[in-house]
Amino acid sequence: MADTVQTGDEVGRILVQVQNDLSQLKKSLSRVIISEPGETLDIQVLDAAISRTEIGIKKHAEEYLKTVNKQVSTLPIIEDNKKKTRKIAKWQPSPESIPNLLPRKYMIVGASPGEKHKAAFAMRLLYNPSHPKNRELIHQNYGIQLPDLQKKTGSNVGAKKVDTSPKVGSSAVVPAEVRNNNLHLCPNDMKAGMFERAGKRQTDVNQSKDIVQAHRISHLHRPPTWTITTPPPTAASNSKLPQGPARLSPLSPQCAPALPPVSISKHCFSIVDGRIDPCCTEFCAFKKQYCLCWGPLMEALWRLEQLMQEYAVPHARVCDQRLVALMQTGELDWGGGGVGHLLSVLENQEEVWELMRRPGQRYRGEGGRQAAAERIQASWRCHQARTAYLRQQRRKWAAETIAISWLLHAQVGRVRKKPAGDSPSPTGELPQQGRGYSEQQRRSLTGFDILQNTQMGRLCDIRDENIEVIYVCPVRLGEDLLHYYTQLLGLQGAVETGDLSAVPASSAKRFTILTPEAYQHFPNHNMCVSTLLKYSPRTLRRIKDLIQGKHAYIVSGVPHMDDLAVADELGVPVLGPEPAVAQLYGTKSGARRIFTSAGVSVPPGHGDIYTLQQLYECLAQLMTDHLEVQRWLFKMDGEFGSRGTAYCDVSHLSFRSWALQKYRRHGPQLWRMAWAQEPVLIKFQEEVPALLASHAKLFNTSCYPSWISFLEHFLKEGGTVEAYPPSDSVTCLTVDLLVEPGGEVHMLSCGDQLHEPGSMQVVGCSMPQTSICQHTLHSICMRVGQACHQRHILGHLSLDLVTFLELGTLEQQVWAVDLDIGYSNQLAMTQMMLFMTSGTLNCRTGCLEVPPLVINSKASARHKAPKALSVTSRFAVMSSKLFHTNLSMVHYSVFFQMCKAHRIGFDIKERQGSVFALHDSTERKSLGLVTISPDLKGALLTFAHNLSIIHQEISAPNLQGKTNFKKLIKNIEEVVGVTIQNAEIEKSA
Repeated sequence: MADTVQTGDEVGRILVQVQNDLSQLKKSLSRVIISEPGETLDIQVLDAAISRTEIGIKKHAEEYLKTVNKQVSTLPIIEDNKKKTRKIAKWQPSPESIPNLLPRKYMIVGASPGEKHKAAFAMRLLYNPSHPKNRELIHQNYGIQLPDLQKKTGSNVGAKKVDTSPKVGSSAVVPAEVRNNNLHLCPNDMKAGMFERAGKRQTDVNQSKDIVQAHRISHLHRPPTWTITTPPPTAASNSKLPQGPARLSPLSPQCAPALPPVSISKHCFSIVDGRIDPCCTEFCAFKKQYCLCWGPLMEALWRLEQLMQEYAVPHARVCDQRLVALMQTGELDWGGGGVGHLLSVLENQEEVWELMRRPGQRYRGEGGRQAAAERIQASWRCHQARTAYLRQQRRKWAAETIAISWLLHAQVGRVRKKPAGDSPSPTGELPQQGRGYSEQQRRSLTGFDILQNTQMGRLCDIRDENIEVIYVCPVRLGEDLLHYYTQLLGLQGAVETGDLSAVPASSAKRFTILTPEAYQHFPNHNMCVSTLLKYSPRTLRRIKDLIQGKHAYIVSGVPHMDDLAVADELGVPVLGPEPAVAQLYGTKSGARRIFTSAGVSVPPGHGDIYTLQQLYECLAQLMTDHLEVQRWLFKMDGEFGSRGTAYCDVSHLSFRSWALQKYRRHGPQLWRMAWAQEPVLIKFQEEVPALLASHAKLFNTSCYPSWISFLEHFLKEGGTVEAYPPSDSVTCLTVDLLVEPGGEVHMLSCGDQLHEPGSMQVVGCSMPQTSICQHTLHSICMRVGQACHQRHILGHLSLDLVTFLELGTLEQQVWAVDLDIGYSNQLAMTQMMLFMTSGTLNCRTGCLEVPPLVINSKASARHKAPKALSVTSRFAVMSSKLFHTNLSMVHYSVFFQMCKAHRIGFDIKERQGSVFALHDSTERKSLGLVTISPDLKGALLTFAHNLSIIHQEISAPNLQGKTNFKKLIKNIEEVVGVTIQNAEIEKSA
């Protein structure tokens, strides 16, 4: 570092000497006198000064470069800038005075653009100092008064002119001025001038040094200032040269106050008729100044030229500063930047833009005829294509409208006429379908394909010898399941005769299980079976072949629009209502309308609620009218099971006792008057919003996790508010009905529901029902069936009832609470039960009758007279919704071996025992179970015992799994306790 400072001092002294020489030169120039004719102008003084300057620079340039290049420059630490000061050689200007002129996108080696502007400014002055404007600028900025050498005198005879323009190979005054001024402008320009003198062998070293210097000044901001100062005398000063009045030198922070900075001229050049004149002085100066980043600038200029040519712009003026600024922003990288960016570099951009915006201007420029031809052709082709497309779309829309209207008309006619003319034929086939819930419901259900396959018991319809069954399965069944059902259905002859060897050969040929091939293409779409079958042409062709020449009809699960499409494709009727009718009356509110029209008792409530205010008002009025009700239910239209049901207990209201006192004071008759209810009604209306927000709860949170989400969907889809039976003992039962097209109503099954404790989710039933008088039950079912037939609701229905003893009178009350349109799981399990017992369920008498077995004794064998036993009755407990996650770890073969070891099976001779309904071969998490016993208590205990044994065998203490076995066992124990209590009461009576 010491060498560097020392060398810098020597260079500084040389520069001072150069400045002194220049000062003397200025004085000599100021004393130049035009001689008389015949005399010459002596310029030896100028040559001597220039020679000395060149010798001094050449002598020390080499040593200076070696010293500087060996110096390692480092970037300053930002956090220490405020605490530390950096020492700089005396000859260098202050770092704070150097502007930050680095481009943001390209690293330019050498002097910064601002410094080059100053150098170019000085060069322009000194190359042509005789110009009147330049003489004024030299005098104003540098204090130099040049004589007017080109001014003509009056005689103009024999006068000699001094040529001040630069000559090639000569050492005239002007080049010396240029070199010296370059040294005085800024450190980078000074180095650039010396590097040029040093020769080509130092080019790479100079560029690396400039890069280091560029990094060094990247954090500096204040521009350099310049002033006219009188230099102090130095030892290196030449005493022979006259002392000048002033000289140009950089101003350090310790020097005199700064004058305003010198203005920098712009290198603006023109694009005339889409071309840039490469010989233009301004363009050459611009190119020379920005030679280190010329690549991106040249690309931008080429694009600008092309744009001007295409739009026939006669003249455009390019501003170099705007072009460089645009290049630094990076908008031109990788061909970026649109027309707006390119035009922003023009000084007359508004004029150019107005010209380019003229209609047809593009076609007046270069390639305009070709562009115009292409544009005309493209527009014409687009017009033709658009016209043809619109014509085709109108024809297509008209054809589709006509076709769809006719198909719907014909389809509805066939669906209406066929069931009306022909009742289900005993020789018909039943292509079985799965469920058709809405898309939102299907997507919210996990394992929807397996849920649709919980009605495998419908295969047991083949117990009627005149019926063949085609079961369309939503999942691919494995060989184990196919073998199980083949063996099970093959027991028909043995069940009827009690002889295991009596197996009819035709039983396996009267059922077919098909899986639509579309299930592979839509594995995660949760489509109903009808939709899958609609997009499975091979399966449809297979069904057509199977039903050819036979009477057949479709029995769907939940009615769906695609049922009609499949029926139309197969040419068979559907045993069920139209999907629109099912959607209208399959809701909770629609069921209430049917029950009301049938004259059946319904819970106190209100349907078709769609607004929050309506909900509050209805609930307040219902609570006022029925103060004895302690719990109110909110049922969402369109939902099933307990998914869309919430409840709220009124016991949380503090003024309920006061309301009951008001009721007792007026009595039941006066309480119906509005004036008597008004105080209580107003109080309920005030408290209902807070009551629901704080105490409303859901039975099932799998679909709607909170009351807020439930209420949002409740108001969107509509729903009902109903009273929960005001009793501690409530029994629910389900009755399956068949409404034939001719109007006949049949009761197919009836059973008391089994629930999970504290939930309204139905998981099973006991059959036959023992809760309601058979006559009352039959009357209710017939009235509901007739009301449905009047509304064109045909096929299978599932009616839910609740019964309880009214407080005070102890009279039995029966309410109709729900109506499901479609084939139920209970009916499917009932078919399996009837198949295994070969019995008959008589819903009029409430008895499951089992035919007697025929026993051939020796005596009867001799007399050829068989001995018949009396007809017996049976009770059954069934469920199709059993699930246990640990079942997936056990194969069905091992599962049946385990059941056999614990004597879980069915006795064909005694017609009692347990039968399983398997659902799938992959997950194996769910199954169905039917237990049959001579009495209800035995059936319940057997069912609970089987669940307990299975749970113990497939579970471990640390691996219990998710199951509903335990909850169902607990509910069965409660039912058994009630059964025992009722039996004791009957005995005591």
